[in-house]
Amino acid sequence: MKTQDTIILSVLGLVIWVFGSVYYAYRGHNVLESTSLRYWLSFFISPLVSAIICIAILKVRQIPPPAWSSGMLLLAIPGMIGEAVVLSHLSTFMPRIQATSGGRYGAFLFATYALVLGIAEAVTLRASR
Repeated sequence: MKTQDTIILSVLGLVIWVFGSVYYAYRGHNVLESTSLRYWLSFFISPLVSAIICIAILKVRQIPPPAWSSGMLLLAIPGMIGEAVVLSHLSTFMPRIQATSGGRYGAFLFATYALVLGIAEAVTLRASR
């Protein structure tokens, strides 16, 4: 992977995290503090949408499959660091979300990062054979 790709993927990861965090700061209570059906549908859909976006970025940037693990990590790390800060100060950064919903929000994040990183690892391993 080129140095330019490394920078671009890291910046895109930061941008995606900012947009996602702003969305959940304003709309998260509608998902996290609603019905069980709405929560579980969102729990399934949100990681899928995130994975589709990340895969599209890797394809548009023409990142070769053996480098997908690295590329996806570059997309994920800014958000993982940012979310650690947000979750540790949830009431400050996401005042519309009740503190008791922090675990649900964290579960969304774990599922999303696990899915995108798992897909990237599978693609990388398959390409390396």
